[in-house]
Amino acid sequence: MSEHIVPKKTYLAVWAALLVFTALTVLLAYINLGPLNPVSALAIATVKAILVVLFFMHVKYSTRLMKVVVVSGAFWLLILIVLTLGDYLTRLWAV
Repeated sequence: MSEHIVPKKTYLAVWAALLVFTALTVLLAYINLGPLNPVSALAIATVKAILVVLFFMHVKYSTRLMKVVVVSGAFWLLILIVLTLGDYLTRLWAV
């Protein structure tokens, strides 16, 4: 089994992108976007998580089976989040 050699330049570029997205998250926290604040923070966090999984966990260069396992795990997490939000958002809260 041969391993893919990733150049240091790629790791540094991903690290720089993660730093930029972290700074963007902090800057957006100080701007009042109303109900879009959590949406923007979660969108940026999703992009950062995808970068970490693809490059630092070497999923980009792994076998097709590993990619299927990662995608199915993310799909299962999405199912759990949707079911939890479906329960949470349909409750009648006493005001």
